[in-house]
Amino acid sequence: MPDLLEWRTGLHPDQVAVEVHGVATLTFAEWSAGAHAVAAALRARGLRRGDRVGLLFGARDWTRFAVAYCGVLRAGCVAVPLSDRLAAGQLEYALTHCAATAVVYGDDTPTPPVPPGLPVWTCADLLTEAPAADHVPVEADHTGGGGSAARPGDLAQILYTSGTTGRPKGVAASHANLTAGAPSHPRRLALAHSQRFLHAFAIGTNAGQTMLLNALTAKAGALTLPRFTPVRFARLVEAPGTGTVFVVPSIAVELLDSGALRGRDTSGVQLIGSTAAALAPAVAARLAEAFPEATIVNYYTSTEAAPAQTTMIYDPARRDAVGRPVGGQLMVADADGNPLPAGTTGDVWLRAPFPRAYYRDEAANRATFRDGWVRMGDVGRLDADGYLYLTDRHQDVIKTGAFKVSTLEVEAALYEHPLVAEAAVLGVPHPVLGSAVAAAVVPRPPAGPDDLSLPVLRGFLADRLADYQLPARLLVLDHLPHNEGGKVLKRQLTDLFDN
Repeated sequence: MPDLLEWRTGLHPDQVAVEVHGVATLTFAEWSAGAHAVAAALRARGLRRGDRVGLLFGARDWTRFAVAYCGVLRAGCVAVPLSDRLAAGQLEYALTHCAATAVVYGDDTPTPPVPPGLPVWTCADLLTEAPAADHVPVEADHTGGGGSAARPGDLAQILYTSGTTGRPKGVAASHANLTAGAPSHPRRLALAHSQRFLHAFAIGTNAGQTMLLNALTAKAGALTLPRFTPVRFARLVEAPGTGTVFVVPSIAVELLDSGALRGRDTSGVQLIGSTAAALAPAVAARLAEAFPEATIVNYYTSTEAAPAQTTMIYDPARRDAVGRPVGGQLMVADADGNPLPAGTTGDVWLRAPFPRAYYRDEAANRATFRDGWVRMGDVGRLDADGYLYLTDRHQDVIKTGAFKVSTLEVEAALYEHPLVAEAAVLGVPHPVLGSAVAAAVVPRPPAGPDDLSLPVLRGFLADRLADYQLPARLLVLDHLPHNEGGKVLKRQLTDLFDN
């Protein structure tokens, strides 16, 4: 990773690599110089190869986060990006689990509550107090790269999962994994149609880390904003040079429903990328209408499987497909891991070069990783042309009576209702059936709760779903609970139905 930054700096030293709109910009030359300074300061403070360093930065601090991240890696240490929205207990768990040696945090982030005795430094302090790089010894077994102590097989990053199904797990990635497929020639830089790519992803998420890597490997620079609002985001969508926009489904829905795009010229946007959760076909169709010149692409991956993924250009003829593999391999297998023929439903697996693994969790590794393959936790099937269709998450499939119900299929049908802004479907306990289908929906203004009653929705869905798929219970909410990666926290919804 440090060598990748040096390569880009040599090519485009004065190009803005990362910009937080209205707050700060970071050129490649500044990024490289800052990373060298942070690495020198960390080594002067006694950190050594393999030490884990927690990185706690908010959305206003993307430029300082980028500097700190690459500085940690240049020192041969392991970066542990963390959200500044974590509760004290969650932060302590992650730092204790990875046995962090120190924490570096942003200028706009309050002093973090860390375990006793753990050193805490601001990025500004490291930059200000950094000794000259040539005064700091580099470990003898480094491989070069302008003083980097990192090697391709070394651990580079531990990223904690969102914890939607239990205790967060630390996903460990090597330098080789993070740089797999990275360009080695200036003409192969990604997103060449754009001057900049726009996103509003949080630091500490897999989507956010992908944006950081894009800043290193794309011709376009990264543009984000200190706080997401639909109006602010829409202004940047329309701004000259914004040729690529990345969203998660919840951001896409909020942007479309807000009216912030109304009357704006979106013709400059040529690519809309959606990630982190399944993009409902009805939402994809609305994006295509709002961005008539853009290709709408849905990316399917996970923190564990990256950089392997499937990509799907929106195709009305394959509305429910999530695409074919890019950057790895794909299979649908039986319970023993044996590949299944096209059309047969089974477990979805992805395989990437230089695979990731759970940090300090061998039991979870045995359940999820096998010979480079990653069990995605999803059920799906492949068609004859190799396109993947997801049935559901394993834990989300609703077993109601003698039937199994895909929550993704019911959610997709709900999104077709003109007054539904967001929808989430889950199973709730039932004394006879075992589980009943329950739906939580958010009305699209100016609709209200009475416009989306259970009889109304069941009537709308009657021609789209089988009778056993129809929701038996309904909640109409002002908003759905999401984690920072954009995924709906269905466990919280279960508690609401219990009440």
